[in-house]
Amino acid sequence: MNWKLHIAHRLYSSSDSNRRVSRPAIRIAQAGIAMGLAVMMLSVAVAMGFQHQVRDKMIGVTAELTVRNLHQQNPIDATPIHVSDSVIRLVRQVKGVAHTQCYATKPGMIKTDNDFLGMVLKGIGSDYDTRFLQRHLVDGCIPQFSDSVASNKVVVSNTFARKLHLAVGDKIRTYYVDESDMRARQFTIVGIYETHLTMYDELFLLTDLYTVRRLNHWDGQQVSGMEIAAEHFEESDRMRNELSLAFGLDSDYYVCTIEEAVPEVFAWLRLLDMNVWIILVLMMGVAGFTVIAGLLILILERIAMIATLKALGANNVAIRSIFLHFATLIVCKGMLWGNVCGLVVCFVQQCWQPFTLDPATYYVNAVPIELGFIPWLSLNIGTLVVSILMLVVPSGLIAHIHPAKVLQFE
Repeated sequence: MNWKLHIAHRLYSSSDSNRRVSRPAIRIAQAGIAMGLAVMMLSVAVAMGFQHQVRDKMIGVTAELTVRNLHQQNPIDATPIHVSDSVIRLVRQVKGVAHTQCYATKPGMIKTDNDFLGMVLKGIGSDYDTRFLQRHLVDGCIPQFSDSVASNKVVVSNTFARKLHLAVGDKIRTYYVDESDMRARQFTIVGIYETHLTMYDELFLLTDLYTVRRLNHWDGQQVSGMEIAAEHFEESDRMRNELSLAFGLDSDYYVCTIEEAVPEVFAWLRLLDMNVWIILVLMMGVAGFTVIAGLLILILERIAMIATLKALGANNVAIRSIFLHFATLIVCKGMLWGNVCGLVVCFVQQCWQPFTLDPATYYVNAVPIELGFIPWLSLNIGTLVVSILMLVVPSGLIAHIHPAKVLQFE
């Protein structure tokens, strides 16, 4: 067995009662490592959870890519594009396209006996993927809407339902202002959803595509836009470029990604990355300095042993190796407890969600947790490597210990 590693193990497992200073220092160092790793693990898990859950929600209510009219002033403006079978085939030829769905919008107003609210009626057809809305359904159902038949049914958000005191089965009247007149439509509420995305829940009512086309005086190929789901979110930029070239630079078709459509949300998510890096640096510093303090105390307490080893012929490199091995054992013990604490907290939050959030502000009703194997492994390896590297310089104190000066006082 390596004699340096053997001595390091003996030092670590020693129960010498005279070590009144180093034992508490070692425990503090292990606690610092454990706390630092646990906090870093939770920070990464929460940041990844936020980014993926919020991103998936934004994609769920629309898609990774949207095709709309180049001259459209805002997302709810009724400026149509023509989407024929040839256009759909052109889009689906682009690599990475998983699904396409058309929609049409019409700004209007809901009026009840006691109140009224502005809204946007969004028409969807049979090709629309409603799985996301099904997962966020509060009451009722999502019917199979059509682009050729008026259903007179509507799905409203829980925000509208609370403000206007609506329930499934109620009939509502909606009003739409054109250039020359005002038109009214009556719908029956068949479903209530809640995505916790304020920008969506406070705006849209869902009905069939046929009704919205008639309100806009459009033909069977005119829509407000086409939503394109990608197989992989990371390919959105490439797909946008290819679609723009396929449509032609002089066409009225404008392709934008979800990040371009709601830049403020994704800017906020990117800001989380900066916060995580700040936390990682701070916690790594706390963990490193507690281990450094423990190592220095141990070296000062073992001056006589160091002098004896030097007198017996051991060089500075060998003795430094002993104490670095010893420090590695401290770091590994602290990392073990850090992993236990961090993973337990992640598991509890993921299963029972004791830490809640205001969905109106954070888009989710509980702190999201998502920690993959690669981030977890990277945190552990990074903590171990950085902690050991931080100990290389302090261990240089051993070189300044001279056997003759030390042993003459023993």
